[in-house]
Amino acid sequence: MRPDLSKVKYVLFDWDGTLSDNRDIVVAAVGRTLDEYGLPGWEQMKHKRDDKLSLWDNFANVFGADWRPAYARYVEIYKKLIPSMVKSFPGAAEVLRLLKDDGAELMIMTNKDPQLLEIELPLLYDPALFSRITPGHEAPRDKPWPDHIFYTLRGLLSPQEINPQDVWMVGDSNQDSDCALAARALPIRVNTPLFGEKAPRSADIVWLKDFAEFYNLLAKN
Repeated sequence: MRPDLSKVKYVLFDWDGTLSDNRDIVVAAVGRTLDEYGLPGWEQMKHKRDDKLSLWDNFANVFGADWRPAYARYVEIYKKLIPSMVKSFPGAAEVLRLLKDDGAELMIMTNKDPQLLEIELPLLYDPALFSRITPGHEAPRDKPWPDHIFYTLRGLLSPQEINPQDVWMVGDSNQDSDCALAARALPIRVNTPLFGEKAPRSADIVWLKDFAEFYNLLAKN
């Protein structure tokens, strides 16, 4: 389905890997945490990860019984890296402004830890651009479950009213696309998929190389 700018009402954006180019921060913070706990590097440990779960939910798989203090340590390391390493993707701000100027309501819906999102967001974008921000662990269940979309749109649309013309979910991973499809929103995949390089390219997903391609698609509407 081709995105129709004249009809969309709500555009929900993922954060990590979508609006924030912060993969290097995540990799560095996870690596340092593993090292402090005397565990092998990420290349040796990533097989323990469940690709369907958020980073927070995966800490128990990687760190076992120590996952809570390990996650707290990860957050502290991550916070220190944000000012020098966080950056946005080229063209993202222009896409946000185009959507906003055309009357779409913008929202952030992410599995990101709220402490980290609170620091990163104002460094990259004006928070006033977004009418709602739903970080990780706030909805009953995070992506890929549709609860995350239902919670974010509460009071605006009921689950039964969500449709791909009115609601878009923009993300970079299978979690984002699966969540959108489960909620009957339109999944838009932008940037390089984090875990989806070998995933089949579903015809139900709008696949875009980057935000420049996204902008050009919208500008033709």
